[in-house]
Amino acid sequence: MGNPFRYAMCNEAFEAPHSGGRYAQSDPNSFAAVCRVLRAAGYDGIEIAPFTLAADPLDIDAAKRREYRSIMANEGVAFAGLHWLLVTPKKIHVTTPDTALRTESWTYVRNLVDLCADLGGTDSDNGVMVFGSPKQRSSTGGLTAAEATRNFMDGMASIAPLAAERGVSLLMEALPKSQSDVVNTLADAAEVVRQIGSPAVHTMFDCHNAEDETTPHDVLIEQYFSEIRHVHVNEMDGRHPGTGDYDFVSIFRALDRLDYQGWISLEAFDFEIGGERIASETIDYLRSKEALLRQ
Repeated sequence: MGNPFRYAMCNEAFEAPHSGGRYAQSDPNSFAAVCRVLRAAGYDGIEIAPFTLAADPLDIDAAKRREYRSIMANEGVAFAGLHWLLVTPKKIHVTTPDTALRTESWTYVRNLVDLCADLGGTDSDNGVMVFGSPKQRSSTGGLTAAEATRNFMDGMASIAPLAAERGVSLLMEALPKSQSDVVNTLADAAEVVRQIGSPAVHTMFDCHNAEDETTPHDVLIEQYFSEIRHVHVNEMDGRHPGTGDYDFVSIFRALDRLDYQGWISLEAFDFEIGGERIASETIDYLRSKEALLRQ
């Protein structure tokens, strides 16, 4: 058996109503409270959606970045990384045939690499950047899916050296065709990783986004394990684990057998019952499944 899994949770489940997606981050106590809830529930880390920190995440200055980093350390949770990278600003699109906009968009992503590294604050391991963002990467402007994918790969390759330098892992997330026409399966994502050929570019596995996969998910994880650096757990319908019938034991068994060292990070999409309850119900459920491996 491998080591116990490390659990993190994505923070947007705690966003306040009517906040435009931001849960009063102008008040650092709000961020501290979320970290405190996660630690009390038993999570080791927090994964951050940049739009929860500011309307424009790049407005977060060096002092505020240090403050967030200090809060995480003081509350006893590690920084797992960033996801939902391109929700704001609205004009971002990374595959568009509009060269000026595409260049501006990748400059924005490059700056997010620095944000991620600054929030991590270490010399070599500053978390992951999960590249989902279906609306901002899907083909547009008359491009084919193949052409859009090529633009995506070129952009990712252009920022990979900075990511490597700053200890950030760029993760190509496979999204189903219901969400995007660019990179739909782990096989697609692995091919992108192979062609870019950077030590900073890898992929990840998300239960909810694996709807187009025809291979059992535990087999997929084993097949592409060498490039998987992160795992998002959720039910296939996007609710938090334990509210459906997803087979977490089988994927946990595969991850355990392969001695997975990355994060098991909760990303739910239905926040109706509140972040605190989602956090506690999920970790209790997942730990009960993990315990079956340790018997």
